[in-house]
Amino acid sequence: MKLSDLITGRNSRQGVWGLALLMAVGLTVWLGVTTDQFLNPENLQNLVAQAMPLVITAIGQMFVILLGGLDLSVGSVISFTTAILALDGPGYVLIPAVFVLAGLIGWINGFVITRLNVHPIIATLSMQYIVLGITRALRPVSGGTVPDVVISSVSGSFLGVPMPVFWGILTILLAMKLLYGSRFGLHLFAIGGGIASGADQAAHNFGISDKRNITLAYVICSCFAALAGIFLAGRIVSGDPNVGLLFELDAITAVAIGGTQLSGGAGSLHGTVIGAVVMSLLANGMNLSNVSPFIQTAVKGTILLFVVGLQSRKKIGL
Repeated sequence: MKLSDLITGRNSRQGVWGLALLMAVGLTVWLGVTTDQFLNPENLQNLVAQAMPLVITAIGQMFVILLGGLDLSVGSVISFTTAILALDGPGYVLIPAVFVLAGLIGWINGFVITRLNVHPIIATLSMQYIVLGITRALRPVSGGTVPDVVISSVSGSFLGVPMPVFWGILTILLAMKLLYGSRFGLHLFAIGGGIASGADQAAHNFGISDKRNITLAYVICSCFAALAGIFLAGRIVSGDPNVGLLFELDAITAVAIGGTQLSGGAGSLHGTVIGAVVMSLLANGMNLSNVSPFIQTAVKGTILLFVVGLQSRKKIGL
């Protein structure tokens, strides 16, 4: 593949991930030169831990974006996960319960979108409020204690390697199997490609069950959000109804930076991971520079608008 094609994403269903790689390298060099603390081993270890929930959430979000959809409920699912884990119960009960409930949330999203023909933004925004309300009823304020197994799984190191690194490796391997090592992954690109080109029924005409695969993508997205919630619960050692606030914005921005076309049909796992790294580097740099959290949110929104604006589209929409 030519360098120009790598940067522009031309002739590839992997999207414009080369640009994200250049951004990640550029940010790393810039932060290393302009800040004294960035290359500090403690900061780098903290950067990996901070990036991991976003990497996990963005990977899940990518599955629905490949279909031309969005899931705005992932932030609420993350908060809901921490609230469930902070209930007084054993880990072997609470952890499976979290994934069952997250899968149910994803299934409802998929059912409403595919069977009731509700737009993904409206369906998942409604689910965001529903889950957030339930979360705040369970845990109005931060508190409680999560199971020890959750805490130990995210803290410390194994064979000298920080535990968050293992979380990232296992998450990426799982996503690789789903996206590149299964029929489901091939069907995602086929369905998304048809939707992006305006031929919504193209994959269905070739015998691919579009409704079933779309629903499964939303289930996977919610389960990845729950996985990110488990990681965050282990870090904060409690339940927090606000810990997932605006995670959906960060995840969508990371996926878009990574080159996944928001209209569907083109994108890559490695691009999404790089996009999440870019967002984490940016957040870390702004924190080291003492930038206001409110300004950070505005910057992220501006980046999302800019990146999506650069993506080609034939009509108004994603």
